[in-house]
Amino acid sequence: MAPKAKKSYPLRIHEDILTAMKRWSDDELRSLNGQIEYVLRDALRRAGRLREHPPEIIETEEQKK
Repeated sequence: MAPKAKKSYPLRIHEDILTAMKRWSDDELRSLNGQIEYVLRDALRRAGRLREHPPEIIETEEQKK
């Protein structure tokens, strides 16, 4: 199954929040975009608003025997 395509979205954000996110992303060795996505995904997961799909189980020929 191919991963879903990412969509571009212009984001207007207060400078102090952007600066804090940049510092946090540097600490976590992530890009700023990756950090924002991580924080949003975590918030959605905690709020029960993110529908996650269980990992796909792939059987090898050895397991099928």
